[in-house]
Amino acid sequence: MSTTEYIQELPRETRLAQFFRRALPHRGFLFGAGTLLVIVVLAIFAPVLTSHDPYTQDLFARMKPPFWMEGTDPSHLLGTDHLGRDYLARLLYGARISLMIGLAAAVISGLIGTTLGVAAGYFGGRVDMVVSFLINVRLAMPVVLVALAVVALLGGSLNVVIGVLGLLLWDRFAVVMRSSVMQVRDLEYVNAAKAVGCSTLRVLLSEIMPNVVNNLIVVLTLEMAHAILLEAALSFLGLGVQPPTPSWGLMISEGKNMLLFEPWLIAIPGVCLFVLVLAINLMGDGLRDVTAPENRG
Repeated sequence: MSTTEYIQELPRETRLAQFFRRALPHRGFLFGAGTLLVIVVLAIFAPVLTSHDPYTQDLFARMKPPFWMEGTDPSHLLGTDHLGRDYLARLLYGARISLMIGLAAAVISGLIGTTLGVAAGYFGGRVDMVVSFLINVRLAMPVVLVALAVVALLGGSLNVVIGVLGLLLWDRFAVVMRSSVMQVRDLEYVNAAKAVGCSTLRVLLSEIMPNVVNNLIVVLTLEMAHAILLEAALSFLGLGVQPPTPSWGLMISEGKNMLLFEPWLIAIPGVCLFVLVLAINLMGDGLRDVTAPENRG
């Protein structure tokens, strides 16, 4: 009986209990998952947590400092920006943009890279040569410069940013999945599945993918964090999400002119961006340890 078949025969409650038993002692995973969960909840319930509209301007209330500084307005806990928009509302709604872009770009690139990597690793030969050539071509292209050129050509928008990042970040998926599949394609349980007449698709989905999915999870989280940072960089340069859409990168860009006088305009979204990326990376690293095949027994 293969490892995959043994795991599939375990009751759902048992597998879930084993996962939590391995995950609870992992401090990095708990911190990352907990922090990410808090950010997701804050983003989802943004309309409940603040009564302000992130797009509403009030020039009479512009540049109000946050609550820990003098001259603050109790109705604006984190102050207001140069157009009088509530900073807390823009921060909460901006979390939605960052999470959506990171997840969507990672999923698109993951589908492309995983398909190419699994095909190259399993079939080898000419398929591997073609995929390796495509990977080398992609690695020769600087992501930031290509993204800047394409976004500048097509115009900055949410859909364009997601599409460009999704089409540029698939190489790591392909490299990791190609290597992972090569390591397991000739193992006994894979050969046994072939011997009993299982189709290629069933071998890939039932025998190979469950044993390399932990590596896929790690790359997915890394590329999600990478996409969030790239979106922030594009928005900072004015080629990402366009105003007045709330975006953490755009908030940093809008506050850069007041850096010496009102540093909190950059510090608040910058810290939030740092915490989000750190949480995603820690959770991905923890998932790698928790779901590793050697820890499933």
